[in-house]
Amino acid sequence: MGLLERLRKEWFILGIVLVIAVARLEPAVGVKGGPLKPEITITYIAVSAIFFNSGLSLKTEELTNALMHVKLHLFVQIFTLVFFPTAIWLFLQLLSITPINEWLLKGLQTVGCMPPPVSSAVILTKAVGGNEV
Repeated sequence: MGLLERLRKEWFILGIVLVIAVARLEPAVGVKGGPLKPEITITYIAVSAIFFNSGLSLKTEELTNALMHVKLHLFVQIFTLVFFPTAIWLFLQLLSITPINEWLLKGLQTVGCMPPPVSSAVILTKAVGGNEV
């Protein structure tokens, strides 16, 4: 494999390294209120573009098949948004009688109530050719 072919194959990693190097040399470009306006571009535009692009890559047949698994979707939603936060809350009740710092417990409670990045898992599963259903 020649150098040019290797560069074409690893373009994404090279791009990340290049962007990190540029950010290290000129950090003022990406600061809040800077020319890139990350408070707008990242929060709204980049996240929306990522999800829109992910949605475009779905096949209609796969989407309709996935929508038919209502019980699975309900289970995942209830487990993620009800069971897990409740279990964390009960665990924190036990930890509250120990000498653990109150702010650490509040941080654990906050993280315990946050849903996991399911979309990231789906994208990574798809990237390696795994079964998404």
